[in-house]
Amino acid sequence: MRLKVAFQMDPIGSVNIDADSSFRIALEAQARGHELFFYTPDNLAFVEGRVMARGFPIELRRELGNHVSYGAETEVDLADFDVVWLRQDPPFDMGYITTTHLLEMIHPKTLVVNDPFWVRNSPDKLLVLRFPELTPPTAIARDLRTIRAFKEKHGDIILKPLYGNGGAGVFRLDPNDRNLASLHELFTSMSREPMIVQKFLPAVSRGDKRVILVDGEPVGAINRVPQAGETRSNMHVGGRPEKVGLTERDLEICRTIGPVLKEKGQVFVGIDVIGDWLTEINVTSPTGIQELERFDGTNTAARIWEVIEAKRGA
Repeated sequence: MRLKVAFQMDPIGSVNIDADSSFRIALEAQARGHELFFYTPDNLAFVEGRVMARGFPIELRRELGNHVSYGAETEVDLADFDVVWLRQDPPFDMGYITTTHLLEMIHPKTLVVNDPFWVRNSPDKLLVLRFPELTPPTAIARDLRTIRAFKEKHGDIILKPLYGNGGAGVFRLDPNDRNLASLHELFTSMSREPMIVQKFLPAVSRGDKRVILVDGEPVGAINRVPQAGETRSNMHVGGRPEKVGLTERDLEICRTIGPVLKEKGQVFVGIDVIGDWLTEINVTSPTGIQELERFDGTNTAARIWEVIEAKRGA
């Protein structure tokens, strides 16, 4: 059965075809005979009871500089599609949240991946709060006194935006650092949102593991090692991916959170594990499947489509 599949994502013409997970998922869909349509989030609209998108039929190829061909621009009713992928990158702002409300109107008749209701209600840095036994000491606060007390208790901390991504705005404040008040002033002048503070984990020097789960089951992991002199291990800021296996602690974490993710329709999820601790559960636009495929030969995209095709009866 051929599925009609729409991708709501950032411009596909500018993706890194050797790293982008959305590209790999779309390429796999095409190889399985599915029909592809692409649009950007700003071209999603609700019009008189219908959820519409203006975009392009696309054809993909793994050819650097020539990886996508576009059909004629057209407006479509997303209720006519079998699957819609919610794949734009954060920030998880009101624009992002609005798209989840609109896509929720067509789900589950049209399968939206990941389930937009639970994407909206499970932001990457907040979903982990449901599993305190798996996470390092953590605080969510905007009040400087609360953050200062957390730092005084734990000494070495990581301070970051609650709804950021890709390592942007992440700061380590060691016991001798005197910049907390200044950083708090900077954050609060830019946003009304709280911040997230976590105890610094020295094990990050050995890497920040990205574990990929499909329909609640772990399929593999990659390790992301920070550059010398850098705390952040995100590949967006120069973290080096390397081959790594799953430990018993990783599997314990997956056994704990996997059923919750599956129940909430989170088909493709990437969790971050430093040492023995879960630090994030990424449901908005996780990455890492191309690196995993290169290291282990694990075709995560195929596993994802097996799950989706089963849900659609294809």
